[in-house]
Amino acid sequence: MVQPRIAAAGDNVVDCYRELGTMFPGGNTLNVSVFAARFGASSAYLGQIAADAAGDAIATALQDEGVDTSGLRRVRGSTAHCVIGHDAQGDRVFVSSDLGVSVFTPSAEDLARLKSFDAIHVGATSGLDPWVPAFAAETRLSYDLGTRHDADHIKRVGRSCYLIILSGGGLDDAAFESLLEQGEGSGATWTLVTRGTEGATLSNGGRRRWKSQAHRADGVIDTLGAGDTFCARVLVGLLRNEDPSHFLPKAAAAAALTCTQFGAFGHGVPIASEIGASTTC
Repeated sequence: MVQPRIAAAGDNVVDCYRELGTMFPGGNTLNVSVFAARFGASSAYLGQIAADAAGDAIATALQDEGVDTSGLRRVRGSTAHCVIGHDAQGDRVFVSSDLGVSVFTPSAEDLARLKSFDAIHVGATSGLDPWVPAFAAETRLSYDLGTRHDADHIKRVGRSCYLIILSGGGLDDAAFESLLEQGEGSGATWTLVTRGTEGATLSNGGRRRWKSQAHRADGVIDTLGAGDTFCARVLVGLLRNEDPSHFLPKAAAAAALTCTQFGAFGHGVPIASEIGASTTC
C-alpha cells in the first residue's frame, strides 16, 4: 500500500478538562498529523511550543505516535491551552483559551522541506494564511476552514487547495448546498463538507459527489477531534488514489471511535500547575 508523506503545520494546544484534572494534546493540524500516522502515512508536524510541561506533553505524544518532530520548535513563553468544562446538561463548553506561542513563522528551510511531502495540511486557526501560496507552490495543500464560511476567504484559499475542508454542522439543506457549491467553485481539486451526525459530502470540483453517512458510535463521551480524524483519513485516502466509496466509510468509523475517549487522541496527563493556577482548572 502506498505510504503518502504528509506534513501538518500550525495550531497546537493542550485541552484541559477541569472535571478530570487532565490535559490532552490537540489542535486541528496536530490532530491531523497524529491520525495521518495512524492511518499509515509518514507524518511530520511543524509548529511551535514552549519549554514547559504542556509542551512536554505535546512533544512526547507526537513522538509516541511516530510523528516526525524535527520541525517542532521550543521557545520561551507558554504552550497554547484551552480550558473545557460542561454545562448543566452535560454539553461541552469552552471556558477560556490562550494561543501562547503556537503562532509561528515558517522558515525558508520549512518551505524547502515541503518538496519531499505529498501534501501539507493547515487550518484557518493556524495563522498561516500569508504562506498559503508558498505552501501550495511546494506541494499539495489541504486546508481546513472549519466554520469560517466567509465567501471571500473560501475563494482566496480554495484556489491554492488540493483539498478544502468546511464544517457544515447545524446547517439546513439549502445552506449546506450553498456552502458545498462555494467550495466546489473555489478552484480546489477536492471539496469536503462535514455535517456532524448527518455525515459528509466529498466532491471533485462539482463533477461528482460522494456522500458519507455518519457511523454509529457506542459509548460516546467526547466528540473533540472527531472531525479531524475524518479529514485525516480522507486526505490519506485521496493521496493513495483510493476510491472515495472505499475510504469514506472507514473515515466515518474512525471518527466515531474517536468519540469514545476523552481528548482528540488520548495521551492525557495531569493539568500543568501553571495552567491550573491561572484558570482554576
